[in-house]
Amino acid sequence: MLTPTRRQALAACLSGMMLAPMSSQAQDWPSKPIRMVINFAPGSSPDVLGRAVATPLSQALGVPVVVENRTGAGGIVGADAVAKSPGDGYTLLMAAGSTMVVVPTLTAKMPYDPGKDLLPVAATARLELFLVVRSNSPFQSFADLQKFARANPGKLSYGSPGNGSTPHIGAEMLKSMAGIFAVHIPYRGSAPALQDLLAGNLDFFLDPGIAAPHIRSGALRLLAVGSTKRSFLYPDTPTLAELGLKGYDGGSTHSFYVPAGTPAAVIDRLNREINRILVTPAVTQVIRNLGAEPTPMTPAQLTALNAADTRRYAAIIKEKGIRGD
Repeated sequence: MLTPTRRQALAACLSGMMLAPMSSQAQDWPSKPIRMVINFAPGSSPDVLGRAVATPLSQALGVPVVVENRTGAGGIVGADAVAKSPGDGYTLLMAAGSTMVVVPTLTAKMPYDPGKDLLPVAATARLELFLVVRSNSPFQSFADLQKFARANPGKLSYGSPGNGSTPHIGAEMLKSMAGIFAVHIPYRGSAPALQDLLAGNLDFFLDPGIAAPHIRSGALRLLAVGSTKRSFLYPDTPTLAELGLKGYDGGSTHSFYVPAGTPAAVIDRLNREINRILVTPAVTQVIRNLGAEPTPMTPAQLTALNAADTRRYAAIIKEKGIRGD
């Protein structure tokens, strides 16, 4: 019969034997290519950020980081693919902020549990929204757009990266707070929505940051910034809050996640490398081109930020009766 001391020793031994393979796995990682799934289309802000990180991350880890765009359902398709992947450290999700803080509130039946099946790794940047129209638009200001939309409900249209995306909810917030109605046209990513705006098929767009080159070239006119403070890129452009939409905040944070079961040591290594990469000059410039700043943080900090954003968006969605697909 085992004494209490011997039972404790045996339990410790068995525990060590069970943990050994996981520890060894983390120590041997990575030994093969890593798949980075981006859940929005090429050219979208999650895509721009994911690809900016992919190459230096590959160099840091010594293995290829292969980018794969999996679009659809407001980011659910790509996130679901990662959530159902093995938690072995070889699948990484680059997700739009809306995937974690908006879509679960809008979707009655999720194919995965965002809080359990995906583990936070690292943030990249806090993306703000920029209200843009074509340069030949009759709207010289937000007041012009608001006045026309009030007098002509349903005659204006706007695009978004998809139902449940932050630009979609941000535009619905704008409509509600401004007392206007415009038709929503969802796309599979922000890039095709932006192209249709430039082509004259949309009247306005709440851009998550990819329209900056067209604003600089004069192809687009920036009417307002949808954040709590003015953008460092456009210090002379007022926020929507300054223009009468008190408390308007359409920001969210694009971030990296891994499937549940991924070893903590792997997550820690990814977090360290990505946080280091974010503040390198080349990647910082990519982020600033989106009108944002690098936001390195721990997985715990990212979890807390997502929880706060979720509460804010859930309250707005409930208050305004916004529905997803």
